[in-house]
Amino acid sequence: MSTATTTRRSPVRAKPGSRLTEFEDRELTTRGATALAPATRVGTGKTRPRLRVAPPAPVTVPRAPFVALVLVVVVAGVLGILVLNTKINENAFRLAQLHSQRNQLDQQEQQLDQQLANLESPNSLAAAACRAGMVAANAPAYLQLPNGQVIGVPQPATAKQCTTAGMAMATPGR
Repeated sequence: MSTATTTRRSPVRAKPGSRLTEFEDRELTTRGATALAPATRVGTGKTRPRLRVAPPAPVTVPRAPFVALVLVVVVAGVLGILVLNTKINENAFRLAQLHSQRNQLDQQEQQLDQQLANLESPNSLAAAACRAGMVAANAPAYLQLPNGQVIGVPQPATAKQCTTAGMAMATPGR
């Protein structure tokens, strides 16, 4: 690395009166391969003020609309939460009502299943047949369909007294 300082001029010259001529009149100082700040000419007597970054322009935003907007957003949020909470509680009551209704319907289904089982029992069926005037057959006779042969001796059924012990169990509404 060289520590020698040299001065160079721009090899290309601009037209007189252009903005580049002022830049070309300044001498460019370098130290080795590193460029240094441009030096001003000794004979001109003009020094330019150093350039610096201007601070950003102050931004003043009115506070009242911002505060009003924030208040509107907060109030809308609170009202939204209130409505949501009300709907959740309303649905909870409806859900409890539906659970109660389901339990009642389950009990009713069990009662109807029990009544059906009672009505389908052999004793119940016999009592219903007796009430309808039916009598039990003694020994049945069978027919063979391919040839029409009768197996057994057909006899008419005799009317016997029906037992009413099964009728008490089969009465509807119990």
